Amino acid sequence: MTTAPPGNEHHFVHRIGWLRAAVLGANDGIVSTASLIVGVAAAAAGRESILIAGVAGLVAGAMSMAAGEYVSVSSQADTERADLETERQALEESPAAELEELAQIYVERGVEPGLARQVAAQLMDHDSLGAHARDELGISETLGARPIQAALTSAATFSIGAVLPLAAVLATPVEHAIPVVSVASLACLALLGGVSARAGGADTVKAAVRVAFWGALAMAATAAIGAAFGTVV
Repeated sequence: MTTAPPGNEHHFVHRIGWLRAAVLGANDGIVSTASLIVGVAAAAAGRESILIAGVAGLVAGAMSMAAGEYVSVSSQADTERADLETERQALEESPAAELEELAQIYVERGVEPGLARQVAAQLMDHDSLGAHARDELGISETLGARPIQAALTSAATFSIGAVLPLAAVLATPVEHAIPVVSVASLACLALLGGVSARAGGADTVKAAVRVAFWGALAMAATAAIGAAFGTVV
């Protein structure tokens, strides 16, 4: 059995920020737009009504995703800034206590107390706030909040995802819209789940099945509601 040389590991944690926003946006774009289209089509609506509903859903959904991601991630960023400011003041007012606090963190992770103090002292000499941000607060450059990036990524990927069921409607007779949109959307969802899992180093089959299942459930629910209202009308 061979062992990979040191430094050859391939990690995926640096992708978490944009990958989460991208997958959420594309998945929501496919599911919400396909569900909306299937629900409207189940109510016996014409192609024009279906397309208007789908396009309206695309625009509203993309704006909603952008606003939601921006507000959510901005709140995270505000909390991070507040914690960093608190830590900065503590370092200015009681550096010795902060040194002991950092050393104790390393001791709890298994480092011998004397060595832990040496490591803490050297790291604080280099970048005291950065050391406490990483090891006390869990804030790092890799995982830090980026509101604008999250908002733009979510809006763009939502729009791309929403275009797929709309294209399926344009490419098929209106009487076959429900099965074609459903099958095409589920295939895209499964593909999205597999690709995103691979990009994140996770199990592709499990992710594909999970995403497709919830997408099918959403479309089935809206189809039932559309059929019920269509029958009433």
